[in-house]
Amino acid sequence: MKNTNTTTSASSKFDRKTLERNRRIHMKTLCFKLVSIIPSKYLKPTKDVLSQQDQLDLAATYIKHLKEKIEKLKGEKEQAMRSNQNKNRIFDIGSQSQMPLLEIKDLGSGIEVMLVTGLNKNFMLYEVISVLEEEGAEVVTANFSNVDDKIFYTVHAQVKISRVGVEPTRVYQRLQELIAPLENWEYIS
Repeated sequence: MKNTNTTTSASSKFDRKTLERNRRIHMKTLCFKLVSIIPSKYLKPTKDVLSQQDQLDLAATYIKHLKEKIEKLKGEKEQAMRSNQNKNRIFDIGSQSQMPLLEIKDLGSGIEVMLVTGLNKNFMLYEVISVLEEEGAEVVTANFSNVDDKIFYTVHAQVKISRVGVEPTRVYQRLQELIAPLENWEYIS
């Protein structure tokens, strides 16, 4: 009877040793995978092989760095979203004293110019289009409509192939000079 218990006990120890060895091998493999995904610029050059604890500390430091970076980017995203909401305001077309109103949106590969004036405007639409073309944009569409005593203009323009981009602030300044004196403008952008 003792032989059976001794054999069972020995095989039990052998199984535990094997399981522990396999667990350690598996952990070592996971640590190697973890360290391998850390960019080399975060690894300190050393001649000595890093211990497993040092590798884990290094990975933890890198993860903290990534968390900080994510928080910073989230903050920038929220700030950009708030800024974008301010840029995409709708015209306040309540009174004539606020005329003309100008909004220029940078669309990346082009711009959108939205202009609201009174009926007593002192420019022609082709002049606005000329300014855009002189600044390196190719007008794709130009529309206007009359509502009560206001005229709404919308001009969509793309960057010409030969140009790198269109500078919205420069377009704004040129249109401002064309359409009305400086003191009459309210910039919405």
